[in-house]
Amino acid sequence: MRLGLGISQEQTQKLMMTPELRLAIKILQFSTIELVEYIDEQLVENPVLEVAEEMVEPEQDLIAEGDKKKDNEKFDIDWEQYFDDEGNTRGEKTVNYTLEDPRYDNFIAEVPTLQDHLMFQLALAKLNKEEKGVGEFFIGNIDDNGYLQCSSDEAAIQCNIPFATAEKILKTIQGFDPAGVGARDLRECLLIQYEQLDLPDELLREVISSHLQELAEGKIMKVAKKLGVSLQRMQEILDNLKLLEPKPGRRFSPSDDTRYIVPDVVVEKVNNEYIILVNDTSAPRLTVNSVYKEMFKQSLSDQEGRKFLESRLNSAAWLIKSIEQRKLTLYKVARSIVDIQRGFFERGVKSLKPMNLKQVAEALGVHESTVSRATANKYMQTPKGVFEMKFFFSSGVTNVDGLSTSVEAVKKIIKELVEGEDAKKPVSDQKMVEQLQARGIEISRRTVAKYRDEIGIPPTSRRRRY
Repeated sequence: MRLGLGISQEQTQKLMMTPELRLAIKILQFSTIELVEYIDEQLVENPVLEVAEEMVEPEQDLIAEGDKKKDNEKFDIDWEQYFDDEGNTRGEKTVNYTLEDPRYDNFIAEVPTLQDHLMFQLALAKLNKEEKGVGEFFIGNIDDNGYLQCSSDEAAIQCNIPFATAEKILKTIQGFDPAGVGARDLRECLLIQYEQLDLPDELLREVISSHLQELAEGKIMKVAKKLGVSLQRMQEILDNLKLLEPKPGRRFSPSDDTRYIVPDVVVEKVNNEYIILVNDTSAPRLTVNSVYKEMFKQSLSDQEGRKFLESRLNSAAWLIKSIEQRKLTLYKVARSIVDIQRGFFERGVKSLKPMNLKQVAEALGVHESTVSRATANKYMQTPKGVFEMKFFFSSGVTNVDGLSTSVEAVKKIIKELVEGEDAKKPVSDQKMVEQLQARGIEISRRTVAKYRDEIGIPPTSRRRRY
């Protein structure tokens, strides 16, 4: 075989990641809240952008020329001609924009943190100024669950006070609301609550003091034998123990941990049809500032200034186009989800079908990555509640008919079986397998145990009541 060098020319196609395409991809995977934050940043960085206060649709006019070109090509808009056409269409009248008066229902009161709640009680406590300073030291070392992360000895050394005084101040804080706050471990937390609630059961106190670890390991019969009580009496003690709060600070959320879910898509049922609305009310509607329109029409003599203004106008056009493209893509993906999962919208989780990104991508004629970005960190408000859009994509379990049942549907059935069981004879994992097989769902005991753990259902030994 003879080898040689040569030059040949060939034509190929490949996708170029232009800045505009990167912007479109970036905006597509934004949630509604993230999109609002990004738009606010662009309003600061790009002077030609402004919020449209009237119900106009500048985006359609603005991207009309751009739609004639491919998404990965650069805009080449004749802005002077565009502004002239816009003025002739809408009239050359000046619009005076006025902001609405603020509505007080848009302001959310800050939820007090655990530290705020304790500091308020400390201010009312009968302690002198120096002792309140030590109390502030203790409160500052209490974590979000209500547990003290330092010892009274450490507080005494840091605050230069006697150890007995530090212990006395700590006892005062441990008497604050919520009951059990300021404890150094779980045993002390439960004992504080036992004393404050003035519970009459002395055996409960003994259980808290000496047998918590054994109960955590499920050794109920062993503890009952040590205490010399029946299983029924032991069950009563456990019921009283469950009334105590192991994490007294959990009802107080940290100030930086407050999260709000704004649905990106709303699905409503109207006349037996499901209507899809993309939530764009939270994001401001963008347009081009009228001042810069006039500046561009007046043909700036400064070429550098004109070039800068044109680049800002192109950037604004791509931003508005990308936002509209995100809205359209999100609508198409949501429409496909509703069409495939109609059984869920009619009957609930048990009718959820197995679905993957490939199914939706093929239905829409797009790449799977586009569907993934369109559903990432986004929520859908449905007649059945608010769900993350990724919730509708789940694997399936094959049934006897050769069809598949969604994993979420199987978990729902397992939960219903546990809710309807006899507490004295809870349903075992093997029994769940048999009941699922009776419904035509082929599944192993190991898989049942896995799904049960994922939805937070304890094993049979911990669910049994005596």
